[in-house]
Amino acid sequence: MRLLHGLAKIHASFDDPNLVSRAGLVPVMALAQRAGLAALAGEHVAIAGRCGVNAQLKVACLVAGMVAGADRIDDLDVLRYGAMPALFGGIRAPSTLGSFLRSFSWGNARQAEQVSRELLAELARRTPLLPGKDVVAFIDIDSMQKRVYGRKKQGAAFGHTKIQGKGVLVRGLNALAATISTPLAAPVIAATRLRGGNAGSARGAASFAAESVSTARSTGCAGTLVVRAGLGVLLRGVHRTCPRARFPRTRPGSPAPPSRTTCCAPPDRWPASPTPRPGVPRCAVTSSTSPPAPPATAAGTSPCTCPKDGTASRTG
Repeated sequence: MRLLHGLAKIHASFDDPNLVSRAGLVPVMALAQRAGLAALAGEHVAIAGRCGVNAQLKVACLVAGMVAGADRIDDLDVLRYGAMPALFGGIRAPSTLGSFLRSFSWGNARQAEQVSRELLAELARRTPLLPGKDVVAFIDIDSMQKRVYGRKKQGAAFGHTKIQGKGVLVRGLNALAATISTPLAAPVIAATRLRGGNAGSARGAASFAAESVSTARSTGCAGTLVVRAGLGVLLRGVHRTCPRARFPRTRPGSPAPPSRTTCCAPPDRWPASPTPRPGVPRCAVTSSTSPPAPPATAAGTSPCTCPKDGTASRTG
């Protein structure tokens, strides 16, 4: 058996009116509908102009398209293949959805982030999304430099990144993301923010860390919260946002522990330092200084001495 036509002349299409090309969208969109995705988008997203009408339908189409594998605007046409319009209502053309996305301002992007946070909280209430969240949960915050090639790309600038272990400057956009996970659950995205390519780690870290912690609490993470991030995010984000956070420091001359975790304990459980030390942050609530970290163990890790009812700890 052999192929009778060249690959360049073959095109697969779902044009049968009785075929559904993406049947897996049925349970996904049913869950999104029960969680109130369309209602949240209609309530919070308000875009000026004609392109901003019916935001609840267009946001749902964008979510469905990304779930179906669309990674660009033209790929959103997958929602109109075959019997998809008979299975789903309110489907919009890719050109309409593209005009909708291009109408977004910075404020509209913040509105969409609020929709994402509230939707995640509702999903956590309806599904076992984060098992074990009442005991301990982890918040991981990190940034990355995404390369872009257009010189007129809005926000594109040269920023530091690592390629094959080497630090280089690349033109791109800087994305800040936070995930929530537990020892029993895979990470879920809690918050995202797109920044200019030359943004440092500390830009917007305080408000972003506050949103991440607030989102974790709204999803039902009532136990210990362990925040893990880079040094710039920890010092400029977690410390400013959470004045009760305890930041253990290593003594001068002692090796720094390798981890980057932050444990927040209640201020009444802090071991007070005997004398203030320059450069050590003081708590805005109790005026206590953060204690030094315990010495590293033989395995190269620093055991956490925070009480089990605490919320956060940096060990390096």
